[in-house]
Amino acid sequence: MGLQEEIKELKSLIQEQDKPKPKTKKFRLPFGTKVGKAQSKKNYVTVMKINDNGEVTFKKTQIDEQTILEDGIPRLAAANYVLRYKKNPMIILPSWSVTPFSPAESYEKSLNDGSNTKGYQILLNKMLKEQISGKKQISGIVKWILGIGLLALIGYAFMSGGT
Repeated sequence: MGLQEEIKELKSLIQEQDKPKPKTKKFRLPFGTKVGKAQSKKNYVTVMKINDNGEVTFKKTQIDEQTILEDGIPRLAAANYVLRYKKNPMIILPSWSVTPFSPAESYEKSLNDGSNTKGYQILLNKMLKEQISGKKQISGIVKWILGIGLLALIGYAFMSGGT
């Protein structure tokens, strides 16, 4: 009986693996917030506003003299604050701050804090480069040449009568 139970269990596991898994949906910007090429030339950007409660809202806004007007408050919108998402200019704006998220400032802060991964990547690449590798295998051409030479030697031995 133990063997039959195990077979049933294995069959059920195989059937579970064969079932198609639901596809995860990719992130898409909400309708009406994507900025086209013509609007991009007119300094329009998508503003991703993060509210105090963690809710995110998207809005299309025009940059005027390196500022945008959000909730009646002018906010900075210089070139170093504009990010790109699938060729769409975007600004990440916390509702509690006048200045938006800046990737350049965040990068420099991570360098100063020592939490940047760039140094670790350089060290890892150096360690992988200096890693002791195993003995190299004989290439395919060398094997063919040795095999043909051995066959020629055996063939010569048979032709000459083995003496």
